[in-house]
Amino acid sequence: MLGSGAAFATDGYFSPGYGTISSGFAGAGTAFYETSLIGGNPAGNVFNSSELSFGIGLFNPNRQYTITGSPSGYQGTFGLTPGTVKSDSKLFIMPNIGKNWKLNENNALTLSIYGNGGMNTNYPTQTFYDQNSDHTGVNLMQMYVDLAYSFKLGEKHSLGISALLGAQSFEAKGLASFAPFSTDAAKLSGNGTDYSAGVGFKVGYMGELFNGFWLGAKYQSKIYMGAFKDYAGLFAEQGKFEIPSNWSVGVAYHLCSDFTVLADVKQINYTSSKSVSNPMMTATGMNPLGSDNGAGFGWKDMTIYKVGFNYTGIDTWTLRAGYSYGKQPIPASEVMFNILAPAVNESHIALGFSKKINEKGNALNFAFNYALNNKVSGPNPMEVPGQQTIELEMNQLYFEIGFTF
Repeated sequence: MLGSGAAFATDGYFSPGYGTISSGFAGAGTAFYETSLIGGNPAGNVFNSSELSFGIGLFNPNRQYTITGSPSGYQGTFGLTPGTVKSDSKLFIMPNIGKNWKLNENNALTLSIYGNGGMNTNYPTQTFYDQNSDHTGVNLMQMYVDLAYSFKLGEKHSLGISALLGAQSFEAKGLASFAPFSTDAAKLSGNGTDYSAGVGFKVGYMGELFNGFWLGAKYQSKIYMGAFKDYAGLFAEQGKFEIPSNWSVGVAYHLCSDFTVLADVKQINYTSSKSVSNPMMTATGMNPLGSDNGAGFGWKDMTIYKVGFNYTGIDTWTLRAGYSYGKQPIPASEVMFNILAPAVNESHIALGFSKKINEKGNALNFAFNYALNNKVSGPNPMEVPGQQTIELEMNQLYFEIGFTF
Protein backbone atom coordinates (compact mmCIF):
# COMPACT_ATOMS: atom_id res chain seq x y z
CA MET A 1 0.00 0.00 0.00
CA LEU A 2 1.31 3.43 -0.97
CA GLY A 3 0.41 6.36 1.27
CA SER A 4 1.36 9.97 1.75
CA GLY A 5 3.03 11.19 4.90
CA ALA A 6 5.18 9.42 7.46
CA ALA A 7 4.55 6.15 9.20
CA PHE A 8 7.23 6.65 11.82
CA ALA A 9 10.63 8.18 12.06
CA THR A 10 13.71 7.35 14.05
CA ASP A 11 13.40 10.17 16.57
CA GLY A 12 10.20 8.79 18.10
CA TYR A 13 7.62 9.93 15.59
CA PHE A 14 9.67 12.96 14.45
CA SER A 15 11.67 12.75 11.22
CA PRO A 16 15.41 12.52 11.94
CA GLY A 17 16.14 15.08 9.24
CA TYR A 18 14.20 17.42 6.97
CA GLY A 19 15.15 17.74 3.32
CA THR A 20 17.57 15.65 1.28
CA ILE A 21 20.78 17.25 2.54
CA SER A 22 19.90 16.93 6.23
CA SER A 23 18.72 13.34 5.69
CA GLY A 24 22.17 12.49 4.32
CA PHE A 25 23.60 13.42 7.74
CA ALA A 26 20.93 11.49 9.74
CA GLY A 27 19.61 14.89 10.84
CA ALA A 28 22.88 16.46 12.00
CA GLY A 29 23.59 20.03 10.91
CA THR A 30 22.29 22.58 13.43
CA ALA A 31 25.56 24.50 12.84
CA PHE A 32 25.80 23.76 9.09
CA TYR A 33 23.85 26.27 7.03
CA GLU A 34 23.49 23.98 4.00
CA THR A 35 20.85 22.04 5.99
CA SER A 36 18.85 25.14 6.98
CA LEU A 37 16.54 25.60 4.00
CA ILE A 38 13.97 22.91 4.80
CA GLY A 39 13.12 22.58 8.48
CA GLY A 40 16.60 23.36 9.76
CA ASN A 41 18.11 26.12 11.86
CA PRO A 42 16.39 29.31 10.64
CA ALA A 43 19.51 31.37 11.39
CA GLY A 44 21.48 29.63 8.65
CA ASN A 45 19.44 30.76 5.66
CA VAL A 46 21.09 34.20 5.49
CA PHE A 47 24.36 32.43 4.58
CA ASN A 48 22.65 30.62 1.67
CA SER A 49 22.06 32.12 -1.77
CA SER A 50 18.61 32.62 -3.28
CA GLU A 51 17.57 29.09 -4.17
CA LEU A 52 14.71 26.64 -4.57
CA SER A 53 14.96 23.06 -3.34
CA PHE A 54 12.50 20.20 -3.31
CA GLY A 55 12.60 16.51 -2.58
CA ILE A 56 10.51 13.36 -2.77
CA GLY A 57 11.12 10.60 -0.26
CA LEU A 58 9.99 6.97 -0.19
CA PHE A 59 9.64 5.57 3.31
CA ASN A 60 9.44 1.83 4.12
CA PRO A 61 8.70 1.03 7.80
CA ASN A 62 8.46 -2.61 8.86
CA ARG A 63 6.68 -3.05 12.18
CA GLN A 64 5.14 -5.95 14.04
CA TYR A 65 4.08 -7.15 17.46
CA THR A 66 4.30 -10.56 19.09
CA ILE A 67 2.09 -11.84 21.93
CA THR A 68 3.54 -14.66 24.02
CA GLY A 69 1.35 -16.54 26.48
CA SER A 70 -2.33 -17.41 26.34
CA PRO A 71 -5.09 -15.26 27.83
CA SER A 72 -5.97 -16.27 31.39
CA GLY A 73 -9.69 -15.90 30.80
CA TYR A 74 -10.16 -14.49 34.28
CA GLN A 75 -12.92 -11.96 34.80
CA GLY A 76 -11.74 -8.38 34.50
CA THR A 77 -8.70 -9.20 32.35
CA PHE A 78 -8.10 -8.28 28.70
CA GLY A 79 -5.91 -10.94 27.16
CA LEU A 80 -4.64 -10.72 23.59
CA THR A 81 -4.44 -13.46 20.96
CA PRO A 82 -0.96 -15.09 20.92
CA GLY A 83 1.16 -14.83 17.79
CA THR A 84 3.01 -12.37 15.57
CA VAL A 85 1.19 -9.82 13.43
CA LYS A 86 2.91 -7.61 10.86
CA SER A 87 1.49 -4.26 9.84
CA ASP A 88 0.30 -3.63 6.31
CA SER A 89 0.91 -0.23 4.66
CA LYS A 90 4.60 -0.54 3.84
CA LEU A 91 5.33 2.42 1.54
CA PHE A 92 4.81 6.14 2.11
CA ILE A 93 5.66 9.23 0.07
CA MET A 94 7.23 12.20 1.89
CA PRO A 95 7.58 15.42 -0.18
CA ASN A 96 9.24 18.68 0.86
CA ILE A 97 9.96 22.05 -0.72
CA GLY A 98 11.78 25.22 0.32
CA LYS A 99 12.53 28.61 -1.21
CA ASN A 100 15.11 31.11 0.06
CA TRP A 101 15.09 34.76 -0.97
CA LYS A 102 18.36 36.60 -0.25
CA LEU A 103 16.99 40.11 0.32
CA ASN A 104 20.48 41.57 0.60
CA GLU A 105 23.82 40.57 2.07
CA ASN A 106 22.49 40.64 5.64
CA ASN A 107 18.85 39.50 5.40
CA ALA A 108 16.92 36.53 4.02
CA LEU A 109 13.32 35.32 3.90
CA THR A 110 12.55 31.62 3.63
CA LEU A 111 9.39 29.56 3.05
CA SER A 112 9.36 25.78 3.38
CA ILE A 113 6.75 23.04 3.57
CA TYR A 114 7.66 19.62 4.94
CA GLY A 115 6.40 16.67 6.94
CA ASN A 116 7.25 16.58 10.64
CA GLY A 117 6.60 12.87 10.97
CA GLY A 118 3.73 10.71 12.09
CA MET A 119 2.69 7.25 13.10
CA ASN A 120 0.92 4.51 11.17
CA THR A 121 -0.08 0.94 11.88
CA ASN A 122 -2.53 -1.17 9.93
CA TYR A 123 -2.68 -4.68 11.35
CA PRO A 124 -4.84 -7.13 9.34
CA THR A 125 -6.53 -8.53 12.43
CA GLN A 126 -8.85 -7.58 15.27
CA THR A 127 -6.06 -7.04 17.79
CA PHE A 128 -8.43 -5.62 20.42
CA TYR A 129 -11.50 -7.64 19.31
CA ASP A 130 -13.38 -4.76 17.68
CA GLN A 131 -16.11 -6.46 15.64
CA ASN A 132 -16.71 -3.27 13.65
CA SER A 133 -13.33 -3.42 11.86
CA ASP A 134 -11.25 -6.22 10.37
CA HIS A 135 -8.09 -4.10 10.76
CA THR A 136 -6.54 -2.40 13.79
CA GLY A 137 -4.36 0.68 13.71
CA VAL A 138 -3.90 4.43 13.57
CA ASN A 139 -2.73 6.90 10.96
CA LEU A 140 -1.27 10.24 12.12
CA MET A 141 0.37 12.63 9.65
CA GLN A 142 1.88 16.01 10.54
CA MET A 143 3.27 18.79 8.36
CA TYR A 144 4.59 22.33 8.75
CA VAL A 145 4.42 25.52 6.78
CA ASP A 146 7.56 27.35 7.96
CA LEU A 147 8.08 31.07 7.25
CA ALA A 148 11.51 32.21 8.46
CA TYR A 149 13.44 35.47 8.60
CA SER A 150 17.19 35.49 9.22
CA PHE A 151 19.70 38.30 9.60
CA LYS A 152 23.42 38.66 10.21
CA LEU A 153 25.04 39.98 13.36
CA GLY A 154 28.36 40.98 11.91
CA GLU A 155 29.98 38.94 9.15
CA LYS A 156 29.89 35.39 10.60
CA HIS A 157 27.02 35.35 13.11
CA SER A 158 23.26 35.29 12.56
CA LEU A 159 19.86 34.93 14.19
CA GLY A 160 16.66 33.53 12.73
CA ILE A 161 13.01 33.18 13.67
CA SER A 162 10.25 31.08 12.11
CA ALA A 163 6.49 31.28 12.32
CA LEU A 164 5.17 27.72 12.15
CA LEU A 165 1.74 26.60 11.00
CA GLY A 166 1.17 22.97 11.87
CA ALA A 167 -1.44 20.76 10.26
CA GLN A 168 -2.23 17.15 11.07
CA SER A 169 -4.68 14.38 10.24
CA PHE A 170 -5.64 11.32 12.24
CA GLU A 171 -7.68 8.15 11.91
CA ALA A 172 -8.14 5.20 14.27
CA LYS A 173 -9.83 1.86 13.72
CA GLY A 174 -10.26 -1.31 15.71
CA LEU A 175 -10.36 0.34 19.16
CA ALA A 176 -14.07 0.14 20.01
CA SER A 177 -13.44 -2.47 22.71
CA PHE A 178 -11.95 0.31 24.85
CA ALA A 179 -15.38 1.99 25.02
CA PRO A 180 -15.84 1.15 28.75
CA PHE A 181 -12.67 3.18 29.43
CA SER A 182 -13.66 6.22 27.34
CA THR A 183 -15.42 9.46 28.23
CA ASP A 184 -17.10 9.43 24.80
CA ALA A 185 -17.37 6.00 23.18
CA ALA A 186 -18.90 7.47 20.01
CA LYS A 187 -15.69 9.44 19.42
CA LEU A 188 -13.18 6.70 20.10
CA SER A 189 -12.65 4.70 16.91
CA GLY A 190 -13.80 4.25 13.33
CA ASN A 191 -14.80 7.85 12.64
CA GLY A 192 -12.72 8.34 9.49
CA THR A 193 -10.04 10.97 9.08
CA ASP A 194 -10.13 14.10 11.23
CA TYR A 195 -7.97 17.21 10.95
CA SER A 196 -6.56 19.91 13.19
CA ALA A 197 -4.17 22.85 12.92
CA GLY A 198 -2.11 25.02 15.23
CA VAL A 199 0.72 27.51 15.50
CA GLY A 200 4.13 27.80 17.09
CA PHE A 201 7.56 29.30 16.50
CA LYS A 202 11.23 28.46 16.11
CA VAL A 203 14.31 30.57 16.90
CA GLY A 204 17.94 29.91 16.10
CA TYR A 205 21.53 31.14 16.23
CA MET A 206 24.49 30.25 14.01
CA GLY A 207 28.01 31.62 14.02
CA GLU A 208 31.70 30.95 13.43
CA LEU A 209 33.45 31.11 16.80
CA PHE A 210 36.93 30.74 15.35
CA ASN A 211 38.42 29.78 12.02
CA GLY A 212 36.43 26.85 10.64
CA PHE A 213 34.51 26.13 13.85
CA TRP A 214 30.77 26.89 13.80
CA LEU A 215 28.20 26.70 16.58
CA GLY A 216 24.45 26.45 16.07
CA ALA A 217 21.42 26.25 18.34
CA LYS A 218 17.68 26.22 17.75
CA TYR A 219 14.55 25.94 19.86
CA GLN A 220 11.07 25.06 18.63
CA SER A 221 8.05 25.73 20.81
CA LYS A 222 5.20 23.35 21.37
CA ILE A 223 2.77 23.58 18.45
CA TYR A 224 -0.58 24.33 20.04
CA MET A 225 -2.93 22.21 17.95
CA GLY A 226 -6.70 22.22 17.88
CA ALA A 227 -8.44 19.07 19.05
CA PHE A 228 -9.43 16.08 16.93
CA LYS A 229 -13.13 16.44 17.66
CA ASP A 230 -14.01 13.10 16.07
CA TYR A 231 -11.58 11.41 18.50
CA ALA A 232 -12.42 13.36 21.65
CA GLY A 233 -13.00 10.03 23.41
CA LEU A 234 -9.53 8.71 22.59
CA PHE A 235 -6.91 11.41 23.17
CA ALA A 236 -6.42 13.26 26.45
CA GLU A 237 -7.94 16.72 26.86
CA GLN A 238 -10.93 15.86 24.65
CA GLY A 239 -8.97 14.98 21.54
CA LYS A 240 -5.87 17.19 21.73
CA PHE A 241 -2.66 15.95 20.17
CA GLU A 242 -0.14 18.77 20.48
CA ILE A 243 3.26 18.63 18.79
CA PRO A 244 6.00 18.60 21.47
CA SER A 245 8.64 21.28 21.88
CA ASN A 246 12.22 20.42 20.96
CA TRP A 247 15.70 21.93 20.80
CA SER A 248 19.09 21.12 19.34
CA VAL A 249 22.68 22.32 19.69
CA GLY A 250 25.42 21.48 17.23
CA VAL A 251 28.89 22.21 15.97
CA ALA A 252 30.43 22.04 12.52
CA TYR A 253 34.21 21.93 12.19
CA HIS A 254 35.84 22.39 8.79
CA LEU A 255 38.94 20.25 9.27
CA CYS A 256 40.14 21.29 5.82
CA SER A 257 38.66 22.89 2.72
CA ASP A 258 37.09 19.58 1.63
CA PHE A 259 36.02 17.88 4.86
CA THR A 260 33.57 18.95 7.58
CA VAL A 261 32.52 17.08 10.71
CA LEU A 262 29.13 17.76 12.31
CA ALA A 263 27.94 16.84 15.81
CA ASP A 264 24.51 17.55 17.32
CA VAL A 265 22.47 16.91 20.43
CA LYS A 266 18.70 17.04 20.03
CA GLN A 267 16.03 16.91 22.74
CA ILE A 268 12.37 16.16 22.00
CA ASN A 269 10.09 16.94 24.94
CA TYR A 270 7.41 14.32 24.38
CA THR A 271 6.26 14.82 27.97
CA SER A 272 4.97 18.27 26.97
CA SER A 273 2.08 16.54 25.16
CA LYS A 274 -0.36 14.66 27.42
CA SER A 275 -1.73 12.40 24.68
CA VAL A 276 1.80 11.25 23.89
CA SER A 277 3.23 10.99 27.41
CA ASN A 278 0.44 10.08 29.83
CA PRO A 279 0.74 6.43 30.91
CA MET A 280 -1.88 3.92 29.86
CA MET A 281 -2.29 2.59 33.39
CA THR A 282 -1.82 4.28 36.77
CA ALA A 283 -1.69 2.75 40.23
CA THR A 284 -5.49 3.02 40.39
CA GLY A 285 -6.20 1.73 36.87
CA MET A 286 -6.73 3.43 33.53
CA ASN A 287 -7.61 7.12 33.52
CA PRO A 288 -10.61 7.52 31.19
CA LEU A 289 -9.62 8.00 27.57
CA GLY A 290 -10.41 11.54 26.43
CA SER A 291 -10.39 13.04 29.94
CA ASP A 292 -8.17 15.96 30.93
CA ASN A 293 -5.51 13.56 32.18
CA GLY A 294 -6.59 10.61 30.06
CA ALA A 295 -4.53 7.56 29.20
CA GLY A 296 -1.90 7.99 26.48
CA PHE A 297 1.12 6.27 24.98
CA GLY A 298 3.39 6.80 27.99
CA TRP A 299 6.34 8.12 26.00
CA LYS A 300 9.40 9.61 27.69
CA ASP A 301 11.46 12.53 26.41
CA MET A 302 14.16 11.65 23.88
CA THR A 303 17.76 12.82 23.75
CA ILE A 304 19.35 12.07 20.38
CA TYR A 305 23.04 12.27 19.47
CA LYS A 306 23.98 12.80 15.83
CA VAL A 307 27.20 12.98 13.82
CA GLY A 308 27.66 13.82 10.17
CA PHE A 309 30.47 14.01 7.62
CA ASN A 310 30.62 16.19 4.51
CA TYR A 311 33.26 15.72 1.78
CA THR A 312 33.59 17.98 -1.28
CA GLY A 313 36.96 16.88 -2.68
CA ILE A 314 35.69 15.09 -5.81
CA ASP A 315 35.10 17.61 -8.60
CA THR A 316 31.33 18.32 -8.81
CA TRP A 317 30.34 15.81 -6.12
CA THR A 318 29.52 16.21 -2.43
CA LEU A 319 29.47 13.05 -0.31
CA ARG A 320 27.66 12.75 3.02
CA ALA A 321 27.30 10.24 5.84
CA GLY A 322 25.71 10.30 9.27
CA TYR A 323 24.76 8.34 12.35
CA SER A 324 22.11 9.00 14.98
CA TYR A 325 21.39 7.34 18.32
CA GLY A 326 18.63 8.03 20.83
CA LYS A 327 17.13 5.71 23.42
CA GLN A 328 13.62 4.91 22.24
CA PRO A 329 10.80 6.56 24.25
CA ILE A 330 8.57 3.58 25.14
CA PRO A 331 8.93 2.05 28.64
CA ALA A 332 8.36 -1.70 29.01
CA SER A 333 5.23 -0.91 31.04
CA GLU A 334 3.63 0.87 28.04
CA VAL A 335 3.90 -1.72 25.29
CA MET A 336 0.17 -2.56 25.05
CA PHE A 337 -1.10 0.79 23.76
CA ASN A 338 2.09 1.18 21.73
CA ILE A 339 1.11 -1.77 19.59
CA LEU A 340 -0.48 1.15 17.73
CA ALA A 341 2.74 3.19 17.77
CA PRO A 342 5.81 0.91 17.95
CA ALA A 343 8.45 3.64 17.50
CA VAL A 344 11.23 1.57 19.07
CA ASN A 345 14.16 2.37 16.76
CA GLU A 346 17.31 3.77 18.35
CA SER A 347 20.20 3.63 15.86
CA HIS A 348 20.06 5.21 12.44
CA ILE A 349 22.65 5.33 9.65
CA ALA A 350 22.63 7.61 6.62
CA LEU A 351 24.41 8.17 3.32
CA GLY A 352 23.93 10.91 0.76
CA PHE A 353 25.40 12.83 -2.12
CA SER A 354 24.89 15.88 -4.32
CA LYS A 355 25.97 16.23 -7.94
CA LYS A 356 26.20 19.66 -9.54
CA ILE A 357 24.57 19.52 -12.96
CA ASN A 358 25.58 22.91 -14.40
CA GLU A 359 27.70 26.00 -13.80
CA LYS A 360 24.82 27.79 -12.04
CA GLY A 361 25.16 25.43 -9.09
CA ASN A 362 21.98 23.48 -9.74
CA ALA A 363 22.29 20.06 -8.14
CA LEU A 364 20.80 16.61 -7.88
CA ASN A 365 20.61 15.42 -4.26
CA PHE A 366 20.14 11.91 -2.85
CA ALA A 367 19.85 10.41 0.63
CA PHE A 368 19.50 6.90 2.04
CA ASN A 369 18.60 6.14 5.67
CA TYR A 370 18.32 2.86 7.55
CA ALA A 371 16.93 2.53 11.07
CA LEU A 372 18.37 -0.63 12.56
CA ASN A 373 15.98 -3.26 13.81
CA ASN A 374 15.07 -2.95 17.49
CA LYS A 375 12.71 -4.65 19.93
CA VAL A 376 11.01 -3.69 23.19
CA SER A 377 9.01 -6.10 25.32
CA GLY A 378 6.91 -5.87 28.44
CA PRO A 379 3.84 -7.31 30.17
CA ASN A 380 0.22 -7.02 29.15
CA PRO A 381 -0.91 -4.67 31.96
CA MET A 382 -4.54 -5.79 31.63
CA GLU A 383 -3.75 -9.45 32.31
CA VAL A 384 -2.76 -11.50 35.34
CA PRO A 385 0.88 -10.62 36.18
CA GLY A 386 3.27 -12.84 34.22
CA GLN A 387 0.53 -14.19 31.97
CA GLN A 388 1.38 -12.46 28.69
CA THR A 389 4.35 -10.65 27.14
CA ILE A 390 4.04 -8.11 24.33
CA GLU A 391 7.04 -7.51 22.05
CA LEU A 392 7.22 -4.58 19.63
CA GLU A 393 9.67 -4.68 16.72
CA MET A 394 10.56 -2.26 13.95
CA ASN A 395 13.10 -1.32 11.30
CA GLN A 396 12.83 1.09 8.39
CA LEU A 397 14.34 2.25 5.12
CA TYR A 398 14.17 5.70 3.55
CA PHE A 399 15.23 6.95 0.12
CA GLU A 400 15.00 10.57 -1.02
CA ILE A 401 15.85 12.35 -4.24
CA GLY A 402 15.86 16.12 -4.52
CA PHE A 403 16.88 19.04 -6.70
CA THR A 404 18.32 22.46 -5.89
CA PHE A 405 17.97 25.38 -8.30
